[in-house]
Amino acid sequence: MTTIPVHVGVVDVLVLRHSAKGWGALALRRAPDTRCPGSWEMVHGKVEPGETLEAAARRELREETGLVAERLLSVTMHPFYLVPRGTVQLAAVFAAIVPPAAAVGLGAEHDRHAWLTISQARRRFSWPHERRILDDARLLLAQPNLWDVLEVPATDPRGDAAR
Repeated sequence: MTTIPVHVGVVDVLVLRHSAKGWGALALRRAPDTRCPGSWEMVHGKVEPGETLEAAARRELREETGLVAERLLSVTMHPFYLVPRGTVQLAAVFAAIVPPAAAVGLGAEHDRHAWLTISQARRRFSWPHERRILDDARLLLAQPNLWDVLEVPATDPRGDAAR
C-alpha cells in the first residue's frame, strides 16, 4: 500500500456581499498567462509557513481582490489531489462578507470580476466543488444562530491580530 502525504496548505475564500436583492458572490476570471486561463473561480491561495488558515484567507482576499472582510466564516474543508506535487491537499474554505459598496481591485492572477447572484455564480464557477461551497455557505448564512462556532474572531485566539 502506498502512502500519500496529506497537507493542509490551501485556502479557498468565497467572497459575499449583501444587498436588498440578497447575497451576491464574487467570481474572478483567471488571466491568460496563469494556470487555468479563462476559468472563473473564487479566491484561492497557499498558506505561507507559520501562517494560520484564517490569516492566509484574509491575506489572499486582500492580494487577489483588494477587499477586507467585515466578517469571516469557516464553511468547510475541501480535499483534492494536487497532481504536480503528488499530495492530497485539504483546503480550508471560508466565506468573507464584505461591504456592499466595496471596490474590487484585481491582482495579477485575474483579469475580470463579476458580482453575481448565488444562482449565477453556480453556473459561472468552473470548479464543481465551488458550486457545492456556494450551497453550503447559503445554508449557513441563513442560520445566524450557528455563526458563534463558524465566525473567525477579529483577533485570532492564538494572539495574531486579523489583518
